[in-house]
Amino acid sequence: MIRLFFLVICPALLLVSCAVLHAGKKSAKPRVLVFSKTAGYHHASISYGIAAIQKLGAANGFEVDTTADASWFTEDILEHYAAVVFMSTTHEVLDKGQQADFERYIRAGGGYVGVHAAADGGYTWPWYGRLVGAYFDHHTGGKDTLHVIRDKKFPVTYALPSRWVRTDEWYHFREVPQNVHVLVTMGESSGKGKKKGAYHPLVWYHSYDGGRAFYTALGHTNESYSEPGFLRLLLEGIQYTMGGND
Repeated sequence: MIRLFFLVICPALLLVSCAVLHAGKKSAKPRVLVFSKTAGYHHASISYGIAAIQKLGAANGFEVDTTADASWFTEDILEHYAAVVFMSTTHEVLDKGQQADFERYIRAGGGYVGVHAAADGGYTWPWYGRLVGAYFDHHTGGKDTLHVIRDKKFPVTYALPSRWVRTDEWYHFREVPQNVHVLVTMGESSGKGKKKGAYHPLVWYHSYDGGRAFYTALGHTNESYSEPGFLRLLLEGIQYTMGGND
């Protein structure tokens, strides 16, 4: 019986311990956690997004850990991260206890980045909806013209053209985001499928409940994660949410 315990239980405990130790490794560089659990549609581009953020971290001075395991959402683990990226997570990916710990993380000054389908979840968690800024409603696809709202206080806006043409999947939201600073809107020629009027934000950032949040509805396609403009936008979003966090 004792031998069976060590054969079955100990390896499981070792895996949990390794996850905690890995998340808690001390480093001179800030750390970012990329979270990619899905309980609904799973985007093929998730793996491309993870690889892209790992490359951005290596080139820009921050460490990157990745997981699809919601058990990482504890105060003891989250406190080691300057920001957490929800990489196209879908539907309900955290239980009540994990939600509470993530709320405490943000209230302590943590950073949140939501990519694409991160808005397609947390529907029973109103706090998360306010963190993201809006909930997903439906989408259309294809090539479109985007207006970039120029804000010299946010570097990504002067790295992009005033009219940015690209192919992606365009999200439409249940409501227009409130109390956020919008960076990119859908162009006026792209009204097909819209329900919420001509003003249609796609990328924004804001301070929320003690922390910082950045959301981009862009990033559906695999090709997005090799586009210089989109990668610059993603990098600036991560760096904004990290702020001065170590």
